[in-house]
Amino acid sequence: MIKKLIIYSGILIVMVAGLTGCYRDVILPDAAVDPDGPAQFVSFKNDIAPMVNTKCALAGCHAAGGHKPTMTTGGSYQEIVNGGFVNTVIPKQSIIYIKINSEMREYIPSAVDRQKIYDWIRNGAPNN
Repeated sequence: MIKKLIIYSGILIVMVAGLTGCYRDVILPDAAVDPDGPAQFVSFKNDIAPMVNTKCALAGCHAAGGHKPTMTTGGSYQEIVNGGFVNTVIPKQSIIYIKINSEMREYIPSAVDRQKIYDWIRNGAPNN
């Protein structure tokens, strides 16, 4: 009787551990983005600055004293636009656009966020 109880208890523990140990990470694909569709309105102050401040202005990256351009709140607009990182005539040739779609893509992995930066450039990179 005790042997059966121990065996059933062991089987129950293994089953519970097996069922609770299953975890499936669901990764949803980015929404389809047409980079050459009509440019959407994007605010530098509300959309771009918070994005680059939290994803790029990290210690050792684009913070003060780090890589150019500095992307901390307050000075990021001047650094990006006046530093030659934006080309409003040919937006796809903007250094910031090229970087976020190549070696810096891991820091802005969302196609929607990268599109916001591209649309902001296509709209003339306003300080809005």
